Amino acid sequence: MESLYAIILINVLIFIGVQIRPELLGYLALQPAGVWERPWEIVTSMFTHYNFTHILFNMWAFYFFGSAIIKILGVRHFWLIYMIGGIIGSMAFVLIGNPISLVIGASGAIFALGGALAILRPKVRVVFFPIPVPMPLWVGIFANFAIITLLAILSIIPHIAWQSHLGGLAFGIVAGWFYKRRSLNAYRWN
Repeated sequence: MESLYAIILINVLIFIGVQIRPELLGYLALQPAGVWERPWEIVTSMFTHYNFTHILFNMWAFYFFGSAIIKILGVRHFWLIYMIGGIIGSMAFVLIGNPISLVIGASGAIFALGGALAILRPKVRVVFFPIPVPMPLWVGIFANFAIITLLAILSIIPHIAWQSHLGGLAFGIVAGWFYKRRSLNAYRWN
């Protein structure tokens, strides 16, 4: 669980830094048009949040999905899914997002964890805010993705990088499938 707390702490410290010095966004946020001159933004943007609601919901989802992935796969595989999923989420925005936008947030990495979890434990029942009805985990994750994406595309909720969510979720699904197959194959041969 130390890994979870470390990532939350990094996000909170960067959030506080951005609140004190907003110009830090220019160095940490991902801007697709300049990514080849500033490639670190692919990673730093994953740890950067601008407002309290953004960091609160992201860290809450991160803790929920991350702690479950650590229990199932261990810390090393958690880090792989989180970091690779976040990087793929960033690259998805670079490829299909607005080239002059500034993108921040851990959502691509979080959707990677959620996608992997949806494949590894699809039948676990959860309650997703704001719907107070227990549902299978996979339904909650995909419904959340679909609703957020639709609201972003229709500009009902502006400033959502749904492209990053898509990249992270797609990677998470593939990672979850890989780990599930690997554990089934190990079980068959042992």
